[in-house]
Amino acid sequence: MTTITPASLLTLEAYSKIRKSSQPEAIAHRRLRSVALGEHMTLQFEDERTVRRQIQEMLHIEKIFDEDGIRSEIEAYAPLIPDGTNWKATMLIEYPDPHERKRELARLIGVEDRLYVEVEGRGRVYAIADEDLERENAEKTSAVHFVRFEFAPAQRQALRAGAAATLGCDHPNYPFHLALPAETLASLAGDLK
Repeated sequence: MTTITPASLLTLEAYSKIRKSSQPEAIAHRRLRSVALGEHMTLQFEDERTVRRQIQEMLHIEKIFDEDGIRSEIEAYAPLIPDGTNWKATMLIEYPDPHERKRELARLIGVEDRLYVEVEGRGRVYAIADEDLERENAEKTSAVHFVRFEFAPAQRQALRAGAAATLGCDHPNYPFHLALPAETLASLAGDLK
C-alpha cells in the first residue's frame, strides 16, 4: 500500500505532458474496478492508482502548486486508499431524471449501510459508510457515499486464494446482488494482504 506524498506526485508541468496520453489507461483501470449494482448504483473501488490520478487531476484543474495546497489534496483523498484489510469504494446513486432522483433518494435512506460483500464460504461483510461526515438526513440520502468493507483474516485469505464473492444490497427498496466479475475480483484481491 503505497503512500502518496508531495514528492511522489508529478509537477503540474510534468502531469500536463502525460495527462492525455495516460488517460486511456486510467479509464481502463477505473472501469476494471467499477461495478454496476443494478441499474442505478455503481461502486467505484479505489486503490492507490485511482486516488493518485484523482489528486493529480485536482491539482491540474485547480492549478495548485504550493506545498500546503498539495498536502490538503492528499489529506482529502488518501483515506480512500485501501490499507490491506479492506476494500474502499465511492458509491454513486444515479437517476438521470431530477424528479425521479429526488423521489428515489428519499426511498433509499440507509442504503449505504445495507451494501455487503459475501465471500464464498466465509460470510458477509457489511459496508461501513461515510466515516468522514454524515451524508443523509431525515428526508433523503446522498447520491454519493464513501464505503469501506473490512474483511476478517480468513476472508482476506480466501479472496487472495481466488474465492468467489458477491456484491449486494439488501435495502428493501433496492434489493440486488451479483457475482463480482473475475477480472474485477482479481484486481480487488490485490488490495488485501
